[in-house]
Amino acid sequence: MNEFIHQFGPNTVDGLRVGAIYALVALGYTMVYGVLRLINFAHSEIFMIGTFASMFVLSNILGLSAPLSGLAAIGVLLLMMAFSAAVSGGSAVLLEQVAYRPLRKRGGTRLAALISAIGASLFLQEFFKLVVIKPMTGIPGTNEVPTPRLVDRDVVFTIGNAEVRTDHLIVIIAAVAMMIVLDQLVNRTRIGRGIRATAQDPEAATLMGVNIDTIVRVTFLLGGAMAGIAGALYVLEFEIIKYNIGFVLGIKAFTAAVLGGIGNLRGALLGGIALGLIENWGAIFLGSEWKDVIAFAVLVLVLMFRPTGILGESLQRARA
Repeated sequence: MNEFIHQFGPNTVDGLRVGAIYALVALGYTMVYGVLRLINFAHSEIFMIGTFASMFVLSNILGLSAPLSGLAAIGVLLLMMAFSAAVSGGSAVLLEQVAYRPLRKRGGTRLAALISAIGASLFLQEFFKLVVIKPMTGIPGTNEVPTPRLVDRDVVFTIGNAEVRTDHLIVIIAAVAMMIVLDQLVNRTRIGRGIRATAQDPEAATLMGVNIDTIVRVTFLLGGAMAGIAGALYVLEFEIIKYNIGFVLGIKAFTAAVLGGIGNLRGALLGGIALGLIENWGAIFLGSEWKDVIAFAVLVLVLMFRPTGILGESLQRARA
């Protein structure tokens, strides 16, 4: 118990920063499922593409060699997030057009779409491994590339024995801000009403003049953009990229979406933060090597005992 008390503060901070990234990626899963009833397992690779886009900004566009501070750091972070969001969002739209739309037009089953998603995921992993990672490192078998440090990791304040650093605050604040923006966009704008109407009743939405193809495209664009921003924050926090970086993190983000209530945007936020805290608190007792086991155990338990998640409301049941 003394060990738990001693590590509670630091592990809570770690849980919040990791959970914020889970939540951003989970938004893509929950939006696509809400509109199409499709589990987009290739979404984890959209996140991976966002990390590579962030690396490109830091290393190739800016040639960053030392950490920045003040307005310069904020400006570079915004540039990195915007570029990653654009690249990941565009990749998600392309993925929908290549892997999902042809099946949807031909009346393909959800199983066919799921198989297509898995194939697209494996293709993207191997493509980046051979075309990007290998030329970048020049070392066969290497799958990790370090990224430049954007900001110094200064301690801003402490709570008990928990240190809250600059990078922690940036990740948490930026992630929550992006999720609030997306929530307001879906609930208060015309395109958001179209997304909710399509999720609730596609045929009725079509009769009311909603272009379903446009709505699906925008849904993938927004979900991909959130994954790209998550990729930028991941690079800021962990300073590494890998071709398979999205595999485990993507499953955890899916777990967060299910935990919060898949199809529920606010549930994705709640599920991501909750999962980050649960796995980090559990690691106090079992060790950090058990984090993945804890996260996947949460997925199994939620599916067994509360498959609708904590909030339980989906876009299909939301009022348009």
